[in-house]
Amino acid sequence: MDGTAHFSLFEDGAGGTGLAFEGALLVSSVGQIDDELDALSENLSTIDLSKVEEIDTVGAWVTCRLAAQHEAEITGASSQAERLLHAVENAANDADLAPARVPVWERVPRAMGEKVYEARSGLLGVISFLGAILVGFGSLIRSPSRFPGRAIVRQMELVGVSALPIIGLMSFLIGIVIAQQGAVQLSQFGAETLTVNLVGRITLRELGVLMTAIMVAGRSGSAFAAQIGTMKLTEEIDAMRTIGISPIERLVIPRIIACTFMMILLGFYAAIVGILGGAVIGQFSLGIPFFTFLSRIQEVVPTHDLWVGLIKAPVFGLIVALAGCYHGMQVKGNSEEVGLRTTLAVVSAIFAVIVLDAFFAVFFTEVGWG
Repeated sequence: MDGTAHFSLFEDGAGGTGLAFEGALLVSSVGQIDDELDALSENLSTIDLSKVEEIDTVGAWVTCRLAAQHEAEITGASSQAERLLHAVENAANDADLAPARVPVWERVPRAMGEKVYEARSGLLGVISFLGAILVGFGSLIRSPSRFPGRAIVRQMELVGVSALPIIGLMSFLIGIVIAQQGAVQLSQFGAETLTVNLVGRITLRELGVLMTAIMVAGRSGSAFAAQIGTMKLTEEIDAMRTIGISPIERLVIPRIIACTFMMILLGFYAAIVGILGGAVIGQFSLGIPFFTFLSRIQEVVPTHDLWVGLIKAPVFGLIVALAGCYHGMQVKGNSEEVGLRTTLAVVSAIFAVIVLDAFFAVFFTEVGWG
């Protein structure tokens, strides 16, 4: 048996044309002759299977399809072939491959309802996750010997120390852009010296910590989701639970503590580097000496602007860490889910940070720190 399929045409006794299959009618071989069968112009009266050595459901379906097209009789089938032919003879149907699309006035409310239901499920999942974190913190407080100190230090290095170059470069360039564009606009009113006020207040109060949070979300938040998601997919987290180790205590809490604490330092660092970028532009483009620029910052920027940035920073860090860890813990099914949850972690973290930043802007204005 060579595992190939052949066919030949012959004249039957009634003056019609018959087709005889030979060889193996298997899924691996019928594809070789399928195009030739479709191109047949003769009207077949008989299909002979007596020389077929082996047949499977695909070969039986091809035979039944050919017999239905030509209204031909199948002869010479073995007992195995008879069973397969009987099983697939009614497999064909003319139903639509996809259901008819519902009208837009039904489709849109249905889609909105599905999104609302998914949001409800997501909210319950977040509340459950927050509860598990609080239980984990309580367990660590009761048993300080289990406190994951080394894991926290490691995450601080990854979140904070390793991020200093990229955040420093980004903040320096942002400071340059703010100073340059601010000076161009203020020069129309003869107020170029107010560029110092603009750079100092906007970097310490808003852009320093906001851009840092966005960068940390893209860099560390995505890493949290991918790392935990991969561990979930490879059943490492299930193995941790099996041997009595809490994934929340060992994986989630160290990342939350590290990201929350390091955001304070990174936000302050970003604001200082942004001011230095503005001072560089002041030196070379605005005629403001470098150290004069820095001394003016101390005079024109109120202290509460620094406190505003320092208050927002840990909140943003907490949001980024929670989003990354939550979506990582939700991974299930396949590796595609890791990429999807990583994307959701970054998008949801950035969205929440921007919404909270708007809330803080209104809040601090109301309390007199505007």
